[in-house]
Amino acid sequence: MDSFKNAFKGFDINDLDFNTAGTWPIGVKIITYLIVFSAIIFLGMHFYVSEKITQLDRAIAKEQELKQQYQAKAYQVASLDALRKQMADVEERFAVLLQQLPTQKEVPGLLDDITTIGRESGLDIASIALADERKEAFYIELPINITVTGSYHQMGQFVSGVAATPRIVTLHDYDIKTAGNDQLTMNLSAKTYRYDDTN
Repeated sequence: MDSFKNAFKGFDINDLDFNTAGTWPIGVKIITYLIVFSAIIFLGMHFYVSEKITQLDRAIAKEQELKQQYQAKAYQVASLDALRKQMADVEERFAVLLQQLPTQKEVPGLLDDITTIGRESGLDIASIALADERKEAFYIELPINITVTGSYHQMGQFVSGVAATPRIVTLHDYDIKTAGNDQLTMNLSAKTYRYDDTN
């Protein structure tokens, strides 16, 4: 106890002056060293640990992102065979549809087919003429202007016959007028399509 008192002998806290720290009693110096050392350790640990916590939070967030990427990739790998089969089916369907589009050489034959369907339906064909091609993103549109005369039922048979052709042909812009003697005149635009292989 005496040595403890001696360590603080002659010290008054009101006389605490950091300029004369070298003359402080040994007990005050030890306590001051302990406080400073503890403060340095605390601050060092605080900044070190807070940086590590930030890094840990980043790593946890990255882990979640990587897990989601892994799940997405695992799903893709698991469904790869199904996707390949689906792709093969799409390519097969595309090839079938492509066969239904006339080539440039087949367009005159298509005009002959439409003419034949019109005559077999009993219609008088005034004109069947190709209009200017229209280029779209992946195909070329080939409009055909048609003018025919006949009865209502003959026109219905003609439209059904054109729709039943193996080539893709769509009918647009119907304009039907009376022509006398229970006859009608129909103007319409038939459109067929050609695959644009220049893309």
